[in-house]
Amino acid sequence: MRVLLERHYGYLFEPELLDEIEANGKCKLIKQGERLLDIGQEITVMPLIFSGAIKILREDDQGDELLLYFIEKGDTCAMTFSCCLGSGKSEIRAIAESDTELLMIPIEKMDEWMAKYQSWREFILDSYHTRMSELLETIDTLAFMKMDERIMKYLKDRAMVTNDDIIYSTHQDVARDLHTSRVVVSRLLKSLEREGKIELSRNHIKVLAL
Repeated sequence: MRVLLERHYGYLFEPELLDEIEANGKCKLIKQGERLLDIGQEITVMPLIFSGAIKILREDDQGDELLLYFIEKGDTCAMTFSCCLGSGKSEIRAIAESDTELLMIPIEKMDEWMAKYQSWREFILDSYHTRMSELLETIDTLAFMKMDERIMKYLKDRAMVTNDDIIYSTHQDVARDLHTSRVVVSRLLKSLEREGKIELSRNHIKVLAL
């Protein structure tokens, strides 16, 4: 664990904080597609990601999902800490975008370290800022982009966080993340393929225009 901490967070945190993280954290491996956190679930831990990526989703009253953003190695999701300051219940869903190795930190340590370590406080505040910027970008995408542009941005974002230009998803998976219909996604994916931006195969999409 210490080697991973040093590699991914050693440049951020002082040795004393790394010691506490090592003493209190538990390593966990989440397989692709596995749910890490669900809406309404009590939050007891916060993740520090060593490798892989996690997608964060919101759900409406009808049970339809919308992708908010991705978190990847070297990140955390300050939204979990924010939820704990309120009801302690999650308002988001977190699913592994790829096989993900992470460290689970007990939520009660968050506030303690915020007061004790400036590096941790800056890390959490920077995470808030990054997540807020990504939420604003999501709003801009919904408000100002056409659906084909949204699909292309979504595919590029997934390729970036997984470091793989092949996206292993069905058209229905893409439609679910973007809160639209499979018919619309299939039509626009075909159009993007004709434009030479992607290459379609059974159950995966290759991104050509990165």
